[in-house]
Amino acid sequence: MSSTEKKIRILCVEDDPQMRTFLLAQLKARGYYSQAVRDGAQAIDMAAIFQPHLVLLDLSLPSLDGLSFLRRFREWSPAPVIVLSAHDEEPVKIKALDLGADDYLTKPFSINELLARVRVALRRAEETERLRNNSGTKEGQRPLYRCGGDNGLVVDFAHRHVRSGGNEVHLTPTEYDLLCELTRNAGKVLTHRELLQRVWGPDYSGENTYLRTFMRHLRRKLEPDPSQPRFLRNELGVGYYVPPPDIEKSLT
Repeated sequence: MSSTEKKIRILCVEDDPQMRTFLLAQLKARGYYSQAVRDGAQAIDMAAIFQPHLVLLDLSLPSLDGLSFLRRFREWSPAPVIVLSAHDEEPVKIKALDLGADDYLTKPFSINELLARVRVALRRAEETERLRNNSGTKEGQRPLYRCGGDNGLVVDFAHRHVRSGGNEVHLTPTEYDLLCELTRNAGKVLTHRELLQRVWGPDYSGENTYLRTFMRHLRRKLEPDPSQPRFLRNELGVGYYVPPPDIEKSLT
């Protein structure tokens, strides 16, 4: 068990006392530092103090429901959120993903699957942070994707900065990973299956709802008119793509 893993903070937001105890025990056994609260209002306060690296979130909570917590949490934190819910209805999943959840696991679930998803989410967030803090490129070399000029869509891979219409746009780690896959393969149609496997992993190859939801959310953030996308385009029944960059050599 690495010293880095011991420092990882996970907040469990769960109103069922048995589930809270179970989650805390399983996380502790893997070396994670975790805290648990029973309602959304407590979770907001705890998140501000605890500054979690990841949140496990139930949706059916007293005081403040899980979706309301998620909406408020996303106003200031990009930390991954995995929803753990008994609700299996597609509209509920879509709503949670629209509000910024990175993953959704339906109860009852396998603890091994949950822990695997936790590791994936943490690795993705760690890589995003690493790219933000360390460009890994030489002076004067800043790999960019630029389409539509400086006031179009600009993705700075080295510093994890995204701009649209001249304004910086905040993306969650999963949104950024999806955009990165598309822009690094600019001009090429990536199939639904390819995107799901690359961004979420091999177990998600059939979860087209995830992909549609995140693409819709990205268009809302990045497109001047989401109903007529300039950048995030789709090939009907096949997949999605972005146009080639303005200057081809800007992609390295």
